[in-house]
Amino acid sequence: MKKSSWKKLVALGLAGVMAMGLLAGCGGSGDSSQSGNDSSSTAEESSDAADSSSESTGTESTGGSGATGEAGTYPIVEPGSLELSMFTMSMPNVEDFATNDFTKYMEELTGIKMSFYTGGRDDWEEKLNMILQSDDYPDIIFGVSPNIAKYGVKEGIFIPLDDYLTEENVPNYLKLMNDNGYDLGVTRETDGKIYSMASVNDCYHCNFARKMWVNTYYLDQMGCEIPTTTEEFKEVCQKFLEFKPDGVAVAGAQVGWFPRMDDWLMGAFTFIPSKSQTFIVRDYVALNTDTNKVECVATSDAYKEGLKFLNELYEMGAIYDGDFTQTGEQMKTLVNQADEPVLFFPDGTISDAIDSESNNELYRHYECMAPIAGPDGTRIAWTYPGQSVGSGAVCITDKCENVEAALRWVDFFYSETGDLCSQYGAEEGVDWVLNPEGKKGLSGEPALYEVLNVYSAEPQNHDWQDVGIRVAPSSYRLGQAVEDGVDPYAPNGLEKLLYDASAELYEPYSDYYLVNLDELKVTDEESTDVSTMAVEIEKLIEETSVAFITGARDIDAEWDSYLTSLENAGLSGYLEVYQTAYDRSQGK
Repeated sequence: MKKSSWKKLVALGLAGVMAMGLLAGCGGSGDSSQSGNDSSSTAEESSDAADSSSESTGTESTGGSGATGEAGTYPIVEPGSLELSMFTMSMPNVEDFATNDFTKYMEELTGIKMSFYTGGRDDWEEKLNMILQSDDYPDIIFGVSPNIAKYGVKEGIFIPLDDYLTEENVPNYLKLMNDNGYDLGVTRETDGKIYSMASVNDCYHCNFARKMWVNTYYLDQMGCEIPTTTEEFKEVCQKFLEFKPDGVAVAGAQVGWFPRMDDWLMGAFTFIPSKSQTFIVRDYVALNTDTNKVECVATSDAYKEGLKFLNELYEMGAIYDGDFTQTGEQMKTLVNQADEPVLFFPDGTISDAIDSESNNELYRHYECMAPIAGPDGTRIAWTYPGQSVGSGAVCITDKCENVEAALRWVDFFYSETGDLCSQYGAEEGVDWVLNPEGKKGLSGEPALYEVLNVYSAEPQNHDWQDVGIRVAPSSYRLGQAVEDGVDPYAPNGLEKLLYDASAELYEPYSDYYLVNLDELKVTDEESTDVSTMAVEIEKLIEETSVAFITGARDIDAEWDSYLTSLENAGLSGYLEVYQTAYDRSQGK
């Protein structure tokens, strides 16, 4: 990253606070063009005022917080006078938070030095729980979804934020929530208090993230079309195994962003919900919108038939044994082997498995395919529109001695420039530009911004892409500039590729009576009552399902004993807790 001048740093920080550009265009009026034009001049004009403000206030604290200057001005504290610590999730494409260009930028901008506790995508929850159960936990929990009922409501490790969510501390956050009609109460817990700030990522293609990618280069050589039914899928797998005996017909993983092949294939039989947003386990509990009752889909006859189909694929050698144990990174290694061994693989985005820039030939061999239809015509595309706004994005612990400064640091991320800087890099004109002239966004409206530092799945140390919190209402996501006639398989064509695949292949099959349950607020007593039960139910379903798929257990002979085991583990009582929490959320 180029060394930014102090004036530029201040101006860029103020750009977010002063309601410029993108977020100003995300409100009800939708007048993003006018807001963007105003913001361009304001950023330049603000820099001298910001310098003047900083000089006049000196080290005077705001509201006794130990922060310098007024809300929205930088630095937040005298440079080097405050160090805070945070826990966040690490990703393979971010090399080192401590030395990352964006981390250094934030330190220079705010005056606050940040140290890091991290956990990977597959183990962050376990690591965070261990840290919180020790006496050595950080000031800020950032970009993950911790157990607030336990660590906030019950134990008081996370402090209530009600009195801190003010214009002085979080002007960007309040503007984001108010302008877009989001309820601040989305983060309110069962005791009536707010222990976290919300994440906002109204991402169209994320709402249809359970996608399958197929190697059409191989299909062409085999004389096959992309399969549209379970029978056609089996036939293509059989032909592939004859065509490439050492190949992997269906790859998959257990950890990553929608890499589970069994979940995608089950869409030909029933809806498979995501991991529970309430208890953070894979319990297969969904909401039946016809009855407004919760149910466990893993006990249904449709689920049983889906397991039988998966067993057929396994018996013919189409399903790779590693699918049941490997991580998304291990699947990526498999997909990228020189002999190109994989026909089908699931992933929320192809870029998680193949890098467009460094391996574009392989990247172009794969095409997104629509859900396949089961024997009775069932053809379900997973969707979860309700996931765009959620609680738990930011929590402050009782270790934090300067809550106001911590929140002002966090608030930068809730500005349009904050999101662009964290995701793509902090150099305006090098990493991104606002309101690019003559460009249109994915929505077809004038573009709100253009990304110059395009996404790469390869390790880098320039920005925090995919880490932390996203602050991206729908109009912001759809406002990213797209070149006319952009090649969707070029590095700058990813958003177009994912948008079109979602609109054309997945949204048409997304209407189903079973849906994901939104995060439900439960009491600590309810959480405690079912915590052990939840883990046991998850283990029973996952392990038994794999045993049925691989033939280690006979599904017809042992199905009833499987259902009995779930009941003995407390499934009925578990569903009652869900139902109580759901009814409470509906005001019943």
